[in-house]
Amino acid sequence: MSHSTESSHLSAEHFDAPAAKKLSSLSFGISALGLLVSAFGLFNSREQFAFSWLFGFVLVFTLCVGALFWTILHHATDSEWGILVRRQMENLAGIIPALSVFFLPLLFLCAPILWKWWNVAPGADPLLDGKAAFLNHTFFSLRFVLYFVGLGGVAMVLVSRSKAQDEDGSSAHTFAMRKAAIIGLPVLGVCLTFAAVDWLMGLDYHWFSTMWGVYIFAGAAGSSMALLVLIITGLRNSGYLKAVNVEHYHVMGKFMLAFTVFWAYIGYSQYMLIWYANIPEETIYFKIRATESWHILSTLLVVGRFFIPFPFLLFQSTKKNPKVLCFVAAWMITMQILDLYLIVLPSLHQTGLAVSVYDFAAVAAVGGAAAGLFFKRLPMTCLFPKRDPRLAGSVNLHN
Repeated sequence: MSHSTESSHLSAEHFDAPAAKKLSSLSFGISALGLLVSAFGLFNSREQFAFSWLFGFVLVFTLCVGALFWTILHHATDSEWGILVRRQMENLAGIIPALSVFFLPLLFLCAPILWKWWNVAPGADPLLDGKAAFLNHTFFSLRFVLYFVGLGGVAMVLVSRSKAQDEDGSSAHTFAMRKAAIIGLPVLGVCLTFAAVDWLMGLDYHWFSTMWGVYIFAGAAGSSMALLVLIITGLRNSGYLKAVNVEHYHVMGKFMLAFTVFWAYIGYSQYMLIWYANIPEETIYFKIRATESWHILSTLLVVGRFFIPFPFLLFQSTKKNPKVLCFVAAWMITMQILDLYLIVLPSLHQTGLAVSVYDFAAVAAVGGAAAGLFFKRLPMTCLFPKRDPRLAGSVNLHN
């Protein structure tokens, strides 16, 4: 393998540091405002705060873990198409360790509110007694630590190796990242699946679905690729990453299409199997979300998550149109927000939608902090892996 700086003739690009500082400060300011409102909710309406904060946290968590998945997949498959956009996947994945701080209020202040099994005495519920080996305070807390050690550890290895390759150009980093990715793929699968079970399925410990982890993964992967499209377009509109062309958009659009279909397949399969079995412990999840205004939002999710983006993403011409693809990407992220809202909030408001200012505050607090960290990281390295041996292949991509 030869060094890509000679083979691609592409000059290194760095984001303007003063502009990044302004964007980072603005994002942290939004986060501070969200934290202030959320703190008021913590003391004024702790129950609402708990569910709103879980919603905001999981939203940002799934986007960052989705970015880590794409980074891992890139290395595990030795893909070259995405070299130009990989650094932004890394920047998103690198936020994961910091997100652990935002879970602490849920663990230490809201656990009995969110997870009803938390304070149920042994012998009071036979179903819980059967799950006691898994659903107990010590193991739950330990798993939280393991999730962030696992996911954050894989992200840090990949990010640090990628940065090191920018310095020395050694192809040894490429092989090391490939090995880390192969190890990291099952780590991500296990951590994301069990986190989804702990934090979301655990909202009703009687309810269960064997497809739950895959369902959450499908939404995370699709929405994170949509976020990548928006980030790359924002950078291109600011004068950066001009080497990214319609061929790259075409590939990103194909991945968005794949996970639009995959999400619909998993969602339908989960619903159909639960409906067919007609077991009360399973059907309660959909029964609540078919109540009053929740039913309207659930219908909107089905239509909006699949039937609206699918025809746009089906054709090559629309996937190669950055404006159209950005519209679809923004819509997919909106549907991810709606999906997670429908997962979390009906557990609190079972009779219908009851929007709270704390819902928006939580998203602003966690999302603003994540955006601030992203913009802070942006100017620290080249906007693409400038000495990756496969860079030339990405620059000259043709589908």
